[in-house]
Parts: sequence; structure tokens; C-alpha cells
Amino acid sequence: MRVLILHCHPEPQSFNATLTRSADRTLTDQGHEVRVSDLYGEGFQAVEGPEHYPNRADPAVFAPLAEQRHAWRQGSLPAEVEREIDRLKRADLLILQFPLWWHGAPALLKGWFDRVMISGGLYTSRMRYDAGYFRGRRALLSVTTGAPTAALEPGGRGGDINALLWPLHYSLHYLGFSVLPPFVAGGIQGHGYRYRDDNTFTGHLQEQQENWRKHLKKLHEQIPLAFPGWEDWDETGRAKAQGD
Repeated sequence: MRVLILHCHPEPQSFNATLTRSADRTLTDQGHEVRVSDLYGEGFQAVEGPEHYPNRADPAVFAPLAEQRHAWRQGSLPAEVEREIDRLKRADLLILQFPLWWHGAPALLKGWFDRVMISGGLYTSRMRYDAGYFRGRRALLSVTTGAPTAALEPGGRGGDINALLWPLHYSLHYLGFSVLPPFVAGGIQGHGYRYRDDNTFTGHLQEQQENWRKHLKKLHEQIPLAFPGWEDWDETGRAKAQGD
């Protein structure tokens, strides 16, 4: 299996980096081919804009999706976008490794979706959902949170983690991926913001790292999350009534 880890954290010594290295080692030891796309480390530019498209379809008005489609057809996509797409095309499994910031993914990860998931190339009006470009591939979120795991349950003070991750999960489904249940490492605090003493906190990190290794070793047992597909909607896009 070919694995792409999309790593999104600015600090090389962060726990997110530790989890990325653990995933690389664990999956490589299992005989898989692993590649890491380090968004911060490689200086990926998150903001979509006209400066990325010197050969514009319409020099007067910048319409991002129209320019993406034009660049795809002309073979003139920005080099860093082309690089990310090439990596995605090779991958059987995509792992997104990131911290939960302000109840969502870092802006850089959202910008990666904005720029790399090219309109007219990786999705069209009919090439999406269960007919998406990446159908037959799998995707997995690995997320760290400051709030402890118990606080991320429905009704918890940290917010329901399933609701917080839904936009990313649904975007991956939109692209055709089979989305595996996420791995969530809760109670991860940066230096100076720890709920526990150092020894206890170190033990907690080691436990979470081991849980991540175990999670990766059982990927073949994971049942993808359930999402609706084309046959579940009527011509207006609404859910069909039962029996229709």
C-alpha cells in the first residue's frame, strides 16, 4: 500500500510531528510505501489568488474555479499544486495529521484543499461523492486536541469531535474517498499549558503514541464512515423519502 501523510504543524518538535514519524515508521515496518507532505516545512502557499495563474483565462476578472479549470486543461497548474496532486494520485491511503485549532483545522490545511482540489480536474459536477475521483482510496484524520477526550463527547465543553471534524470528513467523501474513523489524541498541551505534572504528561503522550501505532496496525479492520451517495438524493439534491 502507498501512503501519503499530509503533515500540517509549524513546529518540527511538536507531538503532531511525533505522530507523523510514528506513522511513517509503523507503516514502513509493515511493508508499506510512505511519503510525507510537510505543508509548513515545504512552504506551501495556502491562499488562492491570481498571482498563481500567469496565463489567465480572463485577465480582467479573477474567478478561482474558472482559472483552475483553465490551468488544468492547459497543463499550467502552479508547480506546488502539481506536486501535491502527483503525490495524491500515487496514494492508496491519505492520512491528514494536524492539531485542532479554534474548533477546526489550521488555515494552511484548508488552503491546501482550496488550491489542490482542482475544479474540473479532481472533481466535476458529476465526478464527486461516490463517483469521485478518489473512489477506491481511503482517507484518515489523525488529530490532536488541547481538550481531554472526555470533553469532546456530545455535549462536552470542548464540542462534539464528530461535529468538529465533519467538514473535513465530508470534503474527503465529496472527493470520493472512503473515510475511516478518525484517531483523536486528546489532552495534548504545548509547553507551559499542561494539565498534569511533567511525568504524568510524558506518560500520557507515550500512551497516545502507542494508541496511534495500534490504530494503524488495525486499519484493515476499520469500517468506513457512512455517507449518502447519488442514489440517496432526488433531482433537487434532497434526501429521498424512504421507499422511493
